Amino acid sequence: MPNKSIQVNGLQKSYKQLQVLKGVDFEVEKGSVFALLGSNGAGKTTVVKILTTLLKPDSGTAIVNGFDVASKPDRVRQSISLTGQFAAVDEVLTGRENLIMIAKLRHLNHPRQVAHDLLKRFGLTDAADRKASSYSGGMRRRLDIAMSLIGKPELIFLDEPTTGLDPEARIEAWKIVKELADGGTTVFLTTQYLDEAEQLADRIAILHEGRIIASGTLAELKELFPPAEVEYVEKQPTLEEIFLAIIGKKEAI
Repeated sequence: MPNKSIQVNGLQKSYKQLQVLKGVDFEVEKGSVFALLGSNGAGKTTVVKILTTLLKPDSGTAIVNGFDVASKPDRVRQSISLTGQFAAVDEVLTGRENLIMIAKLRHLNHPRQVAHDLLKRFGLTDAADRKASSYSGGMRRRLDIAMSLIGKPELIFLDEPTTGLDPEARIEAWKIVKELADGGTTVFLTTQYLDEAEQLADRIAILHEGRIIASGTLAELKELFPPAEVEYVEKQPTLEEIFLAIIGKKEAI
């Protein structure tokens, strides 16, 4: 379907005796922010590695931007970008040099202009000619995301993009994600921070013990939560309460 950026069916993956993914299914709409939510070790990064062609699934299918990750990995890689948990910047180079290097690797015309525009967009112009090793955590994350936008990928994967950032830098990263989505880029976000998913995502899927146990909009997930028993003012449940209730329900089965 042309309006789907990602279609995943029956994805399974084991490492030796440990089955990490036990049949994962979900879809991501084009131009949306999709959050894959789960605790540490739930399998989020394994899903990202499969979707970005870094890992082969044992079984199941994954179609990314219309291409099968198993049979057309090159086409998938050309249409996506991945930002991992740790900023992949070259600390010896300046911010500007990092961006120019990636623009050249992507064979873009006018790499210096591409770098200039991204430095301006991400508020890094003043720090452009300083070595990346001198950047704060928030600045590195901004540079990292700027690098991943070179070549205008249709789909960007952000694997735990705010891990280790201070609150101010986290809010900065959230702002960037919202801007990307507003510009039509599809964003696939993994996070263990419930407030992050609540703030950013159009749709949320909860990965627990190798399976998607719930998915939908925040409003749809709220409907899975038992109604409030307060007679006067009905308190809206937080995503944290919904998450714990859904996981608790599954564990009780």
